[in-house]
Amino acid sequence: MYIERLDHLVLTVRDIDATVAFYVDVLGMRALSFDDGRRALGFGRHKINLHAADALGTPHARHAMAGTADLCFVSTTPMKEIISQLGRFGVAVEQGPVARTGVLGPMMSVYFRDPDGNLIEVANDAQPTDMPGIADGA
Repeated sequence: MYIERLDHLVLTVRDIDATVAFYVDVLGMRALSFDDGRRALGFGRHKINLHAADALGTPHARHAMAGTADLCFVSTTPMKEIISQLGRFGVAVEQGPVARTGVLGPMMSVYFRDPDGNLIEVANDAQPTDMPGIADGA
């Protein structure tokens, strides 16, 4: 088997409207609706389907619960602008910017929480000069 890409993932949330507002306003995603009113978030070529914790559709994860996700999104927006955007919406940065390693290599990340307490990481793919110890070959 060869897996080419991720089409969508499902996020279980307490309040779909609050989740949509957060991801659209703060992170710039698109609000989507499909299949008789189901809600989702679109970004790039990807989608996050939203399931209400009190009305899960079938099938669903065995232990679907709001606030249990840990997601990392990659952005081309400069890190200073990301942090400024979070501040404008009163979103507290828990950690960062910090050096991390993503699937394509080094990146700089900032961590915060969505309305359900899910851990959200937004990262920039880092240039060698952005990473301590890499520019000098260490």
